[in-house]
Amino acid sequence: MIESQADLDRMFHALSDRSRRGMIDRLGRGPASVTELAAPLAVALPTVMKHLQVLEDSGLVLSEKSGRVRTYRLQQDALAAVERWVEQRKTRWSAAFDRLDQYLAEETETFPE
Repeated sequence: MIESQADLDRMFHALSDRSRRGMIDRLGRGPASVTELAAPLAVALPTVMKHLQVLEDSGLVLSEKSGRVRTYRLQQDALAAVERWVEQRKTRWSAAFDRLDQYLAEETETFPE
């Protein structure tokens, strides 16, 4: 699955906020209600709802309403897109550093101290 730049932008934006990352961490232990997600935060409930909307719009979480309770859970494999993006860059950077290391080793052999 290839994610668009806009999809990745939404995910990185969602993950850029400490409160939202805390919610993601909490949801990593299982589904939680809005009240449970709001409990550790020192912000008003409307602010929590805005954070949750950003997470949902990014595709990182899903919500479900049962009666008056809205429950959130992580979207299965949602972070895989971010992980793939990071891994691609890590591979490129590692290859570049390997080439630099090889170049420096050859230079040292050519011009010993």
